[in-house]
Amino acid sequence: MKKKISKIPFNGTKEQEAQLRAVIEENKNDKSNLMVVMQKAQDIYGYLPFEVQNMIAEGMEVSLEKVYGVSTFYAQFALSPKGKYNVSVCLGTACYVKGSQAVFDKISEILGIEADECTADGKYSLTASRCVGACGLAPVMIVNEDVYGRMTVDQVPGILAKYAD
Repeated sequence: MKKKISKIPFNGTKEQEAQLRAVIEENKNDKSNLMVVMQKAQDIYGYLPFEVQNMIAEGMEVSLEKVYGVSTFYAQFALSPKGKYNVSVCLGTACYVKGSQAVFDKISEILGIEADECTADGKYSLTASRCVGACGLAPVMIVNEDVYGRMTVDQVPGILAKYAD
């Protein structure tokens, strides 16, 4: 599944930029530390928007294409922000054969977002995950740390409503 670039405008702060520039300064003489810088940047911002990738590329003196390539190759990196509530649906084999795609599609419909997107208000993000190791509970939906097993499409609205604060 191709990672999507966020439609939400970048809202980085001067403090975050200063933190990132300090990390880059510490690592700029060793190109092998690119992933370390990217991981720390994601810790600072929560994701790797274009603007952050560009700062990393310039500071580390590597191409933007290289930074983007690393960020899209490794699953640990996100190109869009996570919402206050990250909703994840397992699409691994056991969950998939028991209907997780329909659960995912219902969540997508209700929230008005696709995989790897965040609602405009920053409240929800949606992730299609691979096996989460809870095959006996298939299909599985996770909201932050809360695990919901044996999901049906009909349960989705009620569960999402629990997080509508």
